[in-house]
Amino acid sequence: MIYPAIKDLTEKTDSRYSLVIATAKRARQISEESESDSLKPVCSAIDEIYTGETIIVSPKDKAKEEGNITEE
Repeated sequence: MIYPAIKDLTEKTDSRYSLVIATAKRARQISEESESDSLKPVCSAIDEIYTGETIIVSPKDKAKEEGNITEE
């Protein structure tokens, strides 16, 4: 069984698609920053998302923060 479970990870975001995109983006950042191969970048990214170290912000939420969308 995969740890953490997909079910637990999808609770951190809107959809599986958002989870995949955020994980891939963070994994690329980790691989560029790190020179050691202790953990695979994807595993590190998943761990960060699961623990809350990395937070996924949807484009809609980002637009609200910037003031481009008003709540109705």
